[in-house]
Amino acid sequence: MNLHEYQGKEILSSFGVRIQRGLVAQNAQEAVAAAKQLTSETGTSWHVIKAQVHAGGRGKGGGVKLAKNLKEVEEIAGQIIGMDLVTPQTSAAGKRVHQVLVAEDVYYPGESETSEFYMSVLLNRGTGRNMIMYSTEGGMDIETVAEETPHLIFTEEVDPAVGLLPFQARRVAFNLGLSGVAFKEMTKFVTALYTAYVASDSSLFEINPVLKTSDNLIMAVDAKVTIDDNALYRHKKYVDLRDVREESAIEVEAGELGLNYVDLDGNVGCMVNGAGLAMATMDLIKQAGGEPANFLDVGGTADAARVEAAFKIILKDPAVKAILINIFGGIVRCDRVAQGVIDAYKNMGNITVPIIVRLQGTNADIAKELIDNSGLAVLSATEFQEAADKVQEVLAK
Repeated sequence: MNLHEYQGKEILSSFGVRIQRGLVAQNAQEAVAAAKQLTSETGTSWHVIKAQVHAGGRGKGGGVKLAKNLKEVEEIAGQIIGMDLVTPQTSAAGKRVHQVLVAEDVYYPGESETSEFYMSVLLNRGTGRNMIMYSTEGGMDIETVAEETPHLIFTEEVDPAVGLLPFQARRVAFNLGLSGVAFKEMTKFVTALYTAYVASDSSLFEINPVLKTSDNLIMAVDAKVTIDDNALYRHKKYVDLRDVREESAIEVEAGELGLNYVDLDGNVGCMVNGAGLAMATMDLIKQAGGEPANFLDVGGTADAARVEAAFKIILKDPAVKAILINIFGGIVRCDRVAQGVIDAYKNMGNITVPIIVRLQGTNADIAKELIDNSGLAVLSATEFQEAADKVQEVLAK
């Protein structure tokens, strides 16, 4: 589950990570009130107005701007709220901005220069260990840094059974070229950040930039936080942080119906039971010259109601030119699935998209008879390749 910047910062702060303070506003008037409150609490006279959407690169799209007075706060907030923000991580249509974060200006003058770093915490699946990835090149796209100057990216792997050791936090600070007060502050920051990552059951923390202020404080100026959905049962308070406005409407609806669905950009809808078979089916569609329009796992209870719900979800995508139903009957009987397809087809009425049904496993022969004798415009297949050939035929018409 992805979080907004302000939500991620709230979690970080609760574990002792120093953050750039800010308040959320839903409109320009709230933004002005937030700016006034921040001024009274922090003394800041300038404010940073940040669009709150689930996408990086907001500054490149005009979603992050500096306001030097209250009039500019009102004007900038009014411009950003309601805009369709296009960034390198959104579609061409962009994402609608519903709220902004009004944050304190932390680039204040002082005795020493400010420095920006990159830091993230994530799981290295290859080693089974958590990993802190960091770089002196904060504020830049980490992909660009990795491509052009890979020697400037450092990693620190942490054994989850032991946790982050003090010498590892010190090594991070040393590799970032810090000394004195800033060195000590960075070791505290890294330790608190890792503690927050583990305790919140997150799958990603990305802080870009981590700022060393002119008075040698270390703080998170941005925060991209992703919580592991499978651990939400242990964090009931995080469930309410979900913003469905930032998610695909079709995926949200599918989730409410108990379907595992991921929206893709292709032209062949998939209805499959089991994640492994779903991946293989998407490969099959690619080999047949098509592109999968979705990942949809109906699970082991593919009855008429569930199949009908899956049909409706798939058909919401206007790009779908054919539907491939690929079921292996282990727990679920193929004849039950076939009857579900037939019942759903009749209940929904006119379905103009060609449907190919490949059922294999328990009672597959009975299922094929049911499909073939249904009188419906449904193509049946038994073998994987046969299903692929029929997909290819349909797309060629």
